[in-house]
Amino acid sequence: MNNELPKKHLVARSFGNAAAHYDDVAVLQRQTGDELLDRLSLVTLQPKRVLDLGVGTGRNLTLLAKRYPNAQMLALDIAPAMLQQARQRYQKASGIKRWLPYSNMPFYLAGDAEKLPLADNSVDLIFANLALQWCDPRISLAEIQRVLRPDGLLMFTTLGPDTLRELRQAWAEVDDYPHVNMFYDMHDVGEAMMAAGLAEPVLDTDRYTLTYDSAMALMKDLKVLGARNVNSGRRRGLTGKNTIKQVGDAYETFRRDGVLPATYEVVYGHAWGGQLKQQKIEGEVRIPVNQILHRKSV
Repeated sequence: MNNELPKKHLVARSFGNAAAHYDDVAVLQRQTGDELLDRLSLVTLQPKRVLDLGVGTGRNLTLLAKRYPNAQMLALDIAPAMLQQARQRYQKASGIKRWLPYSNMPFYLAGDAEKLPLADNSVDLIFANLALQWCDPRISLAEIQRVLRPDGLLMFTTLGPDTLRELRQAWAEVDDYPHVNMFYDMHDVGEAMMAAGLAEPVLDTDRYTLTYDSAMALMKDLKVLGARNVNSGRRRGLTGKNTIKQVGDAYETFRRDGVLPATYEVVYGHAWGGQLKQQKIEGEVRIPVNQILHRKSV
């Protein structure tokens, strides 16, 4: 694994800025979320605590809560603005139920998948839809293994290296800077799962193709989604109109049936928590879930 990872503060800022309009263009996120939920229905599991890791605007959070009405829901995202959207969405979906004295409302946590603010062996199900691609899988999956109970389940999607290959090739015709985020392939993710100690890991890939009228329309959608170029080696400064035109012209070679394709390689994975882990990490503060549950959600 030698991918150059994005800086997390840039990821958080980009998704925070995108929070208000994210759902307007989150077509792929809905499709992969639905597929992941369908796969979850094949598993016999009655979790007590569910973590929606990278909760975004909370669409999957409400669906998970309906599936597991007796479970304590934890919603975590690196962007506080996304958490606010998720909170508002959940409250709207709950209606009057949220005012009931024993309402089981989620707890919202700002945090990074590479340093989860949760105690060891504290979560029964971790659901992560298109969130882990912004992380080093060796670190994030080790953290997931740490907080997951031995019989707990991880269900996730992430993006593979063929994602947005057309846009990457179009930019390569213009300059040598990285303009499209790079992602780990399935083999790297699988090795990281094994190294983390997750049990019975299973991975497969699928390809989705979204279509656009122009390269500019695609890039506008990526901006709205917060999926901006956050590579460390990215070109600094504004991109001129002439450069954008050159990219658009290069992208035209991919036009088929009157539209431009945008390919997404999606990696689906699941695994079970390994053997019981011991909580012994110096210099870090972990928040046990039972302490979180004594705080009143607002």
